[in-house]
Amino acid sequence: MISISEAAQAHFVKLLADQPEGTNIRVFVISPGTPQAECGVSYCPPDAVEADDIEIEFNGFNAMVDEKSAPFLEEASIDLTTDQLGSQLTLKAPNAKMRKVADDAPLRDRVEYMIQSEINPQLASHGGHIMLVELTEDGVAVLQFGGGCNGCSMVDVTLKDGIEKQMLERFAGELTAVTDATDHQHGEHSFQ
Repeated sequence: MISISEAAQAHFVKLLADQPEGTNIRVFVISPGTPQAECGVSYCPPDAVEADDIEIEFNGFNAMVDEKSAPFLEEASIDLTTDQLGSQLTLKAPNAKMRKVADDAPLRDRVEYMIQSEINPQLASHGGHIMLVELTEDGVAVLQFGGGCNGCSMVDVTLKDGIEKQMLERFAGELTAVTDATDHQHGEHSFQ
């Protein structure tokens, strides 16, 4: 369910050494399955363990995951990165905003999942996002751009060289094209 790098495990062991005996960590998702989903890690003293928690053993500590967060933490990873500014824990949970869908799920569900777990996180750095408006009978995914993407001068490149290329490759034989239904109005919100 969750992988924790050796460096991050060693970091947790060091942090937990200053906590009361029996304290572990808790990995959780607030508002799982929504665009506002947020992942976090906290201390989990023995009296905070719930009966339905899932306990995952690591080197020197355990990670507790509440039952509601568990499906949204599939393929999650925690790492410790170090640079000239110091060390930082990074938690990546690609399924936090939308539960992973099966490979044989309906095409619309698989396209939505790709948008939420892969494409929107990439666009978020520019304050943008997309949503699927329609999936036509002849395999055209009609998208709506929002946020910083609306009115951006690079939206055509983003659509054709980025999003469409990724989606047609992933759904070869199922999708025939990806189009933009957005009426792009340039404004202060647009990313430059």
